[in-house]
Amino acid sequence: MHLKPIDVVESIDKASFQEQYFKPRKPLIIKGLAKEWPAYNKWTWEYFKEMVGDKEVPVYNNIKSDSYTPINKADGYMKFGDYLDMVAKGPVELRVFAFNIFSEAKQITKDFIYPTQLVNNFVKRFPLLFVGGSGSITHMHFDIDYPHILHTQFLGRKRVLLFPYEERYKLYRKPWEVLCMADYSNYHEGQIDLDKFPAIDRANGYEVILEHGDTMYMPTGYFHHMEYIDSGFAMSLRILDPNPVTVVRGVWNLFGMRGIDNLMKKTMPKPWYNYKQKKIQNAAAREL
Repeated sequence: MHLKPIDVVESIDKASFQEQYFKPRKPLIIKGLAKEWPAYNKWTWEYFKEMVGDKEVPVYNNIKSDSYTPINKADGYMKFGDYLDMVAKGPVELRVFAFNIFSEAKQITKDFIYPTQLVNNFVKRFPLLFVGGSGSITHMHFDIDYPHILHTQFLGRKRVLLFPYEERYKLYRKPWEVLCMADYSNYHEGQIDLDKFPAIDRANGYEVILEHGDTMYMPTGYFHHMEYIDSGFAMSLRILDPNPVTVVRGVWNLFGMRGIDNLMKKTMPKPWYNYKQKKIQNAAAREL
């Protein structure tokens, strides 16, 4: 892989953000944005336990989906407070993925401010929380609804790979899915199987380690792979793309592509998987 660092700023004005990053769809790290929020110091394990510790949440392990697995199928359920106790104590390969904690405790929304001084069109109904124990992994994918994302890390560090959508064939993206066939787990230790997935070596992307308070702007359609170095949590604020074609594509992914894929996995999983694998390898071969 050809990886470069993401641009980093302490702060940025709207004109610069729009012209240099939002419109050209280029990622950015903003160091100072979340420091203005009460959440910067207020959000702790104990605080979330007090607010929503009794709520049951889905949890996800590190195992990649197979030919039978629907997108985003939970691996289990547990009380959020019990999960936080487990994560805070040490390494655990379980994540809480896209939890709308704010619908359960609306007062938490007062702890942050939507940065409308940079961009508009926030999807304010769906600020989402992501929690992971040290060693947990979010496998390479793009967000199915095609939003722009402002992703702010709280507590702990997280290693992130980013690739623009145009690199999808080199990444071995599965047809009809948001996920990739290749496994990027512990990529920084040289564990990617380049004999099986050689086109990955030509992929052009970005790498960053997010720390407490860092806000990462991730443009629409970007593939991302995340590994929790420490136990921690992050919040994503979603932004609708101003291009209606992109919005329609996101709706299709949610209600068309995903439905067809889940149906095929249920009715003919092995032939469907084999079809995808052939398409993936042919697309990657063209990149080589």
